[in-house]
Amino acid sequence: MNGNGPVFMLSGQGSQAPGMGADLLEVPEVAEAFSCASEAFGFDVRALAAEGSAEELGRTLCAQAVICALSTGIACALVARGVMPGAVLGFSLGQIGALAVSGMLGLEETFALAAHRAKLMERAAAEHPGVMCALIGADEESVRDVCEASAKGDVLVAANYNCPGQIVVSGTPGAIARAQEAWASRNKRSALLATEGGFHSPLLAEASDELVAYLSSVTFAEARIPLVCNVDARPLAAKDAADHLARHLTHPVRFEESVRSLARAGASDFVETGFGGVLVGLVKRIDKTLVRTRVEDRAGFEAACERYCANTENEKEQR
Repeated sequence: MNGNGPVFMLSGQGSQAPGMGADLLEVPEVAEAFSCASEAFGFDVRALAAEGSAEELGRTLCAQAVICALSTGIACALVARGVMPGAVLGFSLGQIGALAVSGMLGLEETFALAAHRAKLMERAAAEHPGVMCALIGADEESVRDVCEASAKGDVLVAANYNCPGQIVVSGTPGAIARAQEAWASRNKRSALLATEGGFHSPLLAEASDELVAYLSSVTFAEARIPLVCNVDARPLAAKDAADHLARHLTHPVRFEESVRSLARAGASDFVETGFGGVLVGLVKRIDKTLVRTRVEDRAGFEAACERYCANTENEKEQR
């Protein structure tokens, strides 16, 4: 942790919805993030956020462009107004935007990486079809058993360790269907995720290899604000960034472990910058004592600025 500031959490894919962030698009830092995203992705990301349909936003390339622009822009806008995070934590895609917030990459470099990564993932999804599915009421042992019994030679692995009682599996459509059937036989629920592919699984091995080549030319700075990595739930060092970001495509997201690690280090306040409130919901299930804040619209943004900046002034006065 870097000081007593809140942990900024940047959203992952699946949180997209028509009109997301529409009343924040005029905030200068948000506008800049959308401009950088449009340049990198090659289409008008701002217009897509404001006017895009659910079908358009369901495409991997479109979803990742909008989510990354909004979550990164909100985080940068909070920092510009004096809300300094003690650490930053991205969820899957959110880890890319977190590179900019932490200072490991500049904004343009971050969106260039986001666009390249999204294109690789979209192509992998087309060439190696896959699905992601949340198993409700799961623990690691039960998920391991279901994956071993249901794979039958296909790809089927744990992809997201979200919170107690929720683990996401990723794999081929047939394997996921068998896993859902096996889970239902235990009288437990499952839910398919709004993604186009079986991300964080071996189905993205080729994309991961290609990302290695791209990242070989990227220079990472040491984080000014600690960035907790999804791969190992530890602060990311510049020397490890390329390897971890490539592995990230085929390895599980360890969100629960990351939140618990931050809490042990003294974090007690978590702010989700992005749409949907998924991450604050997961944090609540991980540890109800942690403070949780959603910043997804103008009202939430202004409230967060007022709250955290007031806290900072109070701390200064107490000194």
